[in-house]
Amino acid sequence: MPRERVRIRPLRTAADYAACVKLQQRIWGPAAADTVPAIVLLVSQEIGGIAAGAFDARGGLLGCVFGLTGLRHGRLAHWSHLLAVRPGARDRGIGRRLKLYQRARLVRMGVSTMYWTFDPLVARNAHLNLNRLGARVESYVREMYGPAGEGPMDRAIGTDRCVARWDLRRARPPAARSRAGLRRPDAIRIAIPPDIHALRDADPRAARRWRL
Repeated sequence: MPRERVRIRPLRTAADYAACVKLQQRIWGPAAADTVPAIVLLVSQEIGGIAAGAFDARGGLLGCVFGLTGLRHGRLAHWSHLLAVRPGARDRGIGRRLKLYQRARLVRMGVSTMYWTFDPLVARNAHLNLNRLGARVESYVREMYGPAGEGPMDRAIGTDRCVARWDLRRARPPAARSRAGLRRPDAIRIAIPPDIHALRDADPRAARRWRL
């Protein structure tokens, strides 16, 4: 059976914004401090921000992406704050399509660099960011969001993050051509658990040791 058609477009209506907020709360918890409210999703698009969603044929939200455009190190850049895909819609390439949509919009705007953070212990995210998209790790930040930013997914393991840098001028970044990007002389291989969140739930102390 062919997969259901997925349409990616900007968030436009009150229902779109509400669905994006609800998806964030479903993934990171209803009390997560960094949930982006509907009004920010709306007004950010007036000044170069991107708030878009992947919708099924019935208009249901399968995933969303949000980021802001501004200056970083004195140059025009985009910071992608969130990428969320509904649990039942994962492993269909929706996250990657949302990032490529985001990239295409930014290239048309004249933005050449995108940044975002990801937890290096989450294998799914690391694979998408480094292997599929070809982004590079610019830096590692300990407790980037602090205790206030810890949602249900971060409990017991903190909020250490890698800052990813994606050169949008390259149609196919070099790192994407090699599955692990290990042909570069400066590359190293770091082992991580296949599912840090399952390990955290089963053995919080072991998960914390992986982080440390």
